[in-house]
Amino acid sequence: MPKVEANGINIYYEQQGSGEPLILIPYLSADNQCYAFQVPEYAKHFTVYTLDLRGTGQSDDPDGEISIERYADDVAAFIDALGIPQAHISGLSLGAAVGMWLAAKHPDKVKSLSLHSAWAKSDPYLTAVVQGWQASAKGLDSVAEMAIVSIFPYCLTCELYATKPEYIQGLGDFVRSRPKMSVEYFIKQSNAVIAHDVEAELGKITAPTLISFGERDQLTSLRFADALKNGIRNSELLVFDGCSHGMIYEKVEEFNTKTLEFLQRQSQTRSASV
Repeated sequence: MPKVEANGINIYYEQQGSGEPLILIPYLSADNQCYAFQVPEYAKHFTVYTLDLRGTGQSDDPDGEISIERYADDVAAFIDALGIPQAHISGLSLGAAVGMWLAAKHPDKVKSLSLHSAWAKSDPYLTAVVQGWQASAKGLDSVAEMAIVSIFPYCLTCELYATKPEYIQGLGDFVRSRPKMSVEYFIKQSNAVIAHDVEAELGKITAPTLISFGERDQLTSLRFADALKNGIRNSELLVFDGCSHGMIYEKVEEFNTKTLEFLQRQSQTRSASV
């Protein structure tokens, strides 16, 4: 499968579908396959690129500290390396944080921006939760097992655990099947999440933006909605009822339908204005 040199590293990516380019940015501890339930639907309308961030999956793992802003610069270089003039950008959680930095620093590269389970600046509650994940990863000596026992309960509702235990088991098996992330790198990546602060840059985002939250999300709850909606001037808010942090797994069909509606609307609107 393909790799491309960008920003001094080799970035692994996969490509499916046809149409305007749509780049999906992974979340904390994940590789490019984390959007497996979205890509088949999105690829019916867009050329979908899924990538591994530096140090994850099959992309290079250079020494040095990382930041959300550095990830954004990597994605900007990735766009240039593939010769893409402009792309729709979408991400959940850490992926959304990267998307905000990308759209603020490189507005010419972003045709639309989809921010799912996003936050502009880490607060004490989010920091405490992520520090708990770090302790869990160290104690279990496994990022995959930490994700299953510590991150999953923040991403999926208790009702989903009760009514679809086989589905939860399947998601866990999927996580275990993916390329392993070292605990050391997870600490670096999660420290970048804790340090995330793009609040002062939101006014530089010019792309039409969809901001979505799960109604029952605790981690990145609706407490972050006002800062994002007021900071990004051309934005709209969508709330998924009965969902937690991981609505891409909780209500797959509804999530795909509603996010595709936004993406297609921006594709048509921006094309018509050219």
